[in-house]
Amino acid sequence: MTEPASDALAMKRRSLTLALLTLTYFFSYMDRQILAILQEAIKRDLLLEDWQLGLLAGLAFAIFYATLGIPVAWIADRANRRNIIAISLALWSAMTAAGGLATNFTQLLLARIGVGIGEAGSSPPSHSIIADLYPPEKRAGAMGIYSLGVVLGAALGTFIGGLVASAYGWRAAMFVIGLPGVALAVIVWLFVVEPRRGLSDPQHAAAASGAMPPLLDGFRAILRSPPALHLVVAVTITSMVGYGLTAFGPSYMQRSLSFTMRDISLYVALPSGFCGMLSAVFGGKLADRFARTHGLHMQSTMVAVLKTLALPFTFAFLLIDVPAIAIGSFFAYVLLANSYLGPTFALIQGLAPMRQRALWAAITLLVINLIGLGLGPTLVGVLSHLLRPSLGEESLRWAMLLFVAVTPWAIYHYWRAGVLLKRAKVARPPSGIGDVPH
Repeated sequence: MTEPASDALAMKRRSLTLALLTLTYFFSYMDRQILAILQEAIKRDLLLEDWQLGLLAGLAFAIFYATLGIPVAWIADRANRRNIIAISLALWSAMTAAGGLATNFTQLLLARIGVGIGEAGSSPPSHSIIADLYPPEKRAGAMGIYSLGVVLGAALGTFIGGLVASAYGWRAAMFVIGLPGVALAVIVWLFVVEPRRGLSDPQHAAAASGAMPPLLDGFRAILRSPPALHLVVAVTITSMVGYGLTAFGPSYMQRSLSFTMRDISLYVALPSGFCGMLSAVFGGKLADRFARTHGLHMQSTMVAVLKTLALPFTFAFLLIDVPAIAIGSFFAYVLLANSYLGPTFALIQGLAPMRQRALWAAITLLVINLIGLGLGPTLVGVLSHLLRPSLGEESLRWAMLLFVAVTPWAIYHYWRAGVLLKRAKVARPPSGIGDVPH
């Protein structure tokens, strides 16, 4: 196929490609977070402690997911990204289902490691494809749609997993969540397009076709870009808090608010998913609008403002014992706080050199997942275990509160990134932000 015909096909299928990548991310998050709703049942069945649950949800998954993301991204900047995504999807889906066969902690640990290995091949090449299909002025909105995979995956995974587990047990829930992803992998391989690199950034087309930079250049380039560095720190801290809350939120509701697994599935999962969906979609669209009217720096500032507004509701969720008020506060927190992924990754992709987009995404995800996903659930579990002798069932509440208390640190870095982008006079997205002075 000639280059003009290939470009035309890529643009014709742009929406379908974004939809399938979002669906893949949705399955990724379902498989990653399914333990959250199941872990009280798993804890009773396999006789586990909170620190083991934290390890399963955190480091066991994150170490392999994050570290393998770097070599996968290096390959994705050179090879067919669609094929990488399809193979990865099939692998992690099969390993999720295999978790349902575990009869002890070690077997479940190995299954979680397999899920982490598979999911390493999903996000970096997906970010790169989206950046090639959508120009800078539409990229935050596209990334916002892609980030729906986070909120919808966590919500529907909790909804489906909780209902299936309530009726048939936690093992059946693992099978139901994992196996459909194998079929989706075939659909992704058949219909997702592999766009030409730099398709939506014609002013940087020459850079997209040049010689590939060394791997370490990606790390050096981020360290030399103060706005990018602040964004990476901000999204890492945000993710640490978010992963800790997500991993143990259902357990907290069951222990401290007297919810059952079925209650969470029916009354919490879908409304929180709807709030998260609104936050992701409208947050991305609002970020695009701010970028067009006030400059790209406003995307980072917007996230800082929304996270500041969300903070009181997060504390209310963990401190108020009236279930209706606590859950209402949780919904408000999700509505305000879940808009950060689209603008953050859009800005990072725009700051990245053309041939390092997948690499920058992978480096960002490496830090996010080693610290955020790796340490978030793990440390919440360890803290809860250590506090249990003195606080009993309330130990989990106070472990989670300690994590929420670091949110202002993330807000500062989002604000600072906005200040630096404004000083760099990055005014309008159509001009691109790949050459922001450092």
